[in-house]
Amino acid sequence: MNSIRFAAIDIGSNAVRLLIMSVSPEDPTESFTKELMIRVPLRLGQESFVSGKIDEKKSKKLIRLMKAFRHLMKVYEVDDYRVCATAAMREAKNAKEIVKEIKDETELKIEIIDGHEEAIVIYESHFAYHLNESQNYVFVDVGGGSTEISLISNGELIQSNSYNIGTVRLLNNRVKDEEYERLHTDLSLLKEQYPINDIIGSGGNIIKLNSLAKVRRDRKLSLVALENLNEILKQYTVDELIEQYKLKPDRADIITHAAGIYIDVAKSLGAKSFIVPKIGLIDGIIHMLYVKWKSKKKNNKNTTDVVETPESGKED
Repeated sequence: MNSIRFAAIDIGSNAVRLLIMSVSPEDPTESFTKELMIRVPLRLGQESFVSGKIDEKKSKKLIRLMKAFRHLMKVYEVDDYRVCATAAMREAKNAKEIVKEIKDETELKIEIIDGHEEAIVIYESHFAYHLNESQNYVFVDVGGGSTEISLISNGELIQSNSYNIGTVRLLNNRVKDEEYERLHTDLSLLKEQYPINDIIGSGGNIIKLNSLAKVRRDRKLSLVALENLNEILKQYTVDELIEQYKLKPDRADIITHAAGIYIDVAKSLGAKSFIVPKIGLIDGIIHMLYVKWKSKKKNNKNTTDVVETPESGKED
């Protein structure tokens, strides 16, 4: 059987991403191959978090981008897809209108998922990393509009929470003190019940921080190393970070905010280091699409395996 392809689109607060991956069902390892990855820094949260809506200019850009993504999905002959929108679209008063217009013009269905579901989808991407089931982990994804935190114990997802603390919010001074209080209260309770040594960090910011810290493959990023790196980065202007560290503009102005959130979570939990696999929301979407495909295939097989025979005495 030929490979099957899945597409995931993440409409985030800082950037919009398209990931297309393929997998061969006949491959016993069920390993995924990246066919295409595109990241476009629309920064929808800039309008949504400040004015409460996404302006016409930005919404038109999003619609054009979705049209382009739709064409690419056709070129790559994608078998199934899912489009998820997160914090910026959750808070935009005109989100439903934008979603409808995109559906009318591209036939793409966009799901605006809540923070809890976002955390669960992100957790699903952990298939890319083999966890030690005898240990506890906290899975942390810092985005532009929110931070998702999941507790994993004995290899199982115990709980997931989402907080309106994100890099684009911080950039625009839109994080409420009450949200920090809620985060620290929850982390304090979690620390009392589950000893945590390692945090699993996901998302583009921690991946870039891990790279800047020059952590070798399969090694952990220590909290001390991240703190030291963040202090160095804070000394530079955004333009200097772009020139000195070759950061993209939409990464340069938020990367120290992201580091600060990761450091805050680690210190609150008493964790000493970070595991940084290259995974995120779109990887979780891909994995869930594959699980859905396998389940559907299994059900179809079970249906075709049932052979109906004429009842005794009944004419054909």
